[in-house]
Amino acid sequence: MSDTAETGLPRSLVAGARAIVVSGDTAEKVRLAYTVSKAWFQRDLALGSTALGNPMPDRPGRPQKPDLRAPRDMPRRNMKGKAGRVALIHSLAHIELNAVDLTWDLIGRFASVRLPRSYYDDWVRVGLEEAKHFSMLQDRLAKLGAAYGDLPAHDGLWQAAQDTGQDLAARLAIIPLVLEARGLDITPSMIAKAREIGDEDTAKCLDIIYRDEKNHVAFGAKWFRYLCDRQGIRPEPAFHGYVRRHFRGALKPPFNDRARSEAGLTPGFYKPLAPIIG
Repeated sequence: MSDTAETGLPRSLVAGARAIVVSGDTAEKVRLAYTVSKAWFQRDLALGSTALGNPMPDRPGRPQKPDLRAPRDMPRRNMKGKAGRVALIHSLAHIELNAVDLTWDLIGRFASVRLPRSYYDDWVRVGLEEAKHFSMLQDRLAKLGAAYGDLPAHDGLWQAAQDTGQDLAARLAIIPLVLEARGLDITPSMIAKAREIGDEDTAKCLDIIYRDEKNHVAFGAKWFRYLCDRQGIRPEPAFHGYVRRHFRGALKPPFNDRARSEAGLTPGFYKPLAPIIG
C-alpha cells in the first residue's frame, strides 16, 4: 500500500514524517512539512504506525549539494564582509535543515511509544517551525546572491540521531536539551553582531529562530520529565547519564542561564556536565 492517499495527503502522520525525512529535495521537504502539519492540526490525519516494511530511514534524503565534510574540516565562520555573512547564514541553514529531519524523525521513529496526542501536537509544531526557519534563511541567502548548497557543510549533526535511535528519552536529552539549548547560548551574540554591522534582515531572522528555540527546548524538557516521571526516575541524573553516553565532549559555557531556565532547563541539568574552568 502506498504511503499516500488518493487525496495526495500521506495516509498518516507517521507516513508524512517518513516522506519528509526521505525527500532529497529541500523544496519538497519544506512543502511536505507545511502540508502534513496543516492536516494534523485540522485532524485530517491519524497517527499511524511505523510499518516493518517501511521504517524510518537510517539517513535523511539530501540534495546533491552541499558537499558534506567532517566537522574538523570546516573553516571557522564570522560575519566579516558579505562572504562571511553568507558563510554564517549558510551554516545556519544547514543546521535548520537537519533540524527539520531530526524533528520529523522524532515523530515517526517513536510512534510505537505510548504517548498523549499533545506530544505530537508539540513536535509537529516544532517540525513546522524548523521548516519555516530553513525557508527564511534560504530567502536571506538569495538576497545576498547565494543559495543553500553553494558552500560545504558539516556532516556531524545526524550522528546524534543514529546514536539515539532506540531510546526516546535519549533522543530528547541530546537533540532539544543539548543541541537546541546550545542555540540559546550563542544566538543572542549573533543577533547583536548582525545589528552592529547594520544587517537588520539577518537579525530579524535570528530573533524569530531564538524565540522559537526557547519553545523547542521547553518541549524537550517537558517530555523528558514526563518520560522520567513515568519510569519513576529523577530527571537530572538521568539526563547526565544520557549525555555522557551519547554526546561527544563536555557542554561548553558560557550558558544563557536565564533563557535555559525559562525553557525548564535548570542549571542542575547542565552545570555538572560543564568542564571546570579555574
